[in-house]
Amino acid sequence: MRSTFITRDGSIWLPEYLAAIDEKVCIGCGRCFKVCSREVMHLHGVDDAGEILGICDGEDEDFDGELNRMIMVVDHAGRCIGCGACGRVCPKNCQTHVAADQIAA
Repeated sequence: MRSTFITRDGSIWLPEYLAAIDEKVCIGCGRCFKVCSREVMHLHGVDDAGEILGICDGEDEDFDGELNRMIMVVDHAGRCIGCGACGRVCPKNCQTHVAADQIAA
């Protein structure tokens, strides 16, 4: 697997893939989801005890009254192309990105 690439203008580019989102810091604003064209992450509901309840499908899902807050969860990491758009829009800087040369093929 190649870890560095060349852009159209000849510049070297090293993708940095989304590896994790800190659930204690994430506020579930959805900005990262909106800029991601690959559906790498989705909003999940969290209860009072901090347990993840499941994907919030955009409707008025309250998980039978258990919903306390929402967070973004990386549920399809393999779809990430390493563009970094999600990290640039995150107001809480709660994402961890890993350079392509640090990920095993």
